[in-house]
Amino acid sequence: MARRSIYHRMRRLNARLATNLKRGKGPTGTVLVLTTTGRRSGQPRENPLQFEEVDGVLHVASARGAAADWFRNVVADPRVTVTLRGREFAARAEPVTEPARIADFLDHRLRIRPVMVRLIMTVFERLPLRYTRADLERISAGKALVVLHEELVSPD
Repeated sequence: MARRSIYHRMRRLNARLATNLKRGKGPTGTVLVLTTTGRRSGQPRENPLQFEEVDGVLHVASARGAAADWFRNVVADPRVTVTLRGREFAARAEPVTEPARIADFLDHRLRIRPVMVRLIMTVFERLPLRYTRADLERISAGKALVVLHEELVSPD
């Protein structure tokens, strides 16, 4: 029996997580489901992703940067659907790759979730204990962020 790669295992786990989140189960306070249109297939692609709300606007960071499939789908077609806390709505995804803007987002995350984000950034990004703005911008280079702007639907 062939062993499944981590990619295949994560894909199955993500599909199960997306289904649960759409039913209102799971970590609905920190994870949303972003549905993009596949840039080659044209098919809907559901991705459970961590988010932060900053000044009433949803932000989703890509740890894989602009290479993440979901991010590349957003660049190809910024019209997305968001499922959050049992509510589904259309949004326009604004891709962000500027290190300064991503550093602002990381700084925000470090302030509101100091333990979790600090641990992740220390282990995976080698963020120093006494970090500076330059450290955040260094880490932000090569990363990507999506800002989700809810599309207001006018009543007919």
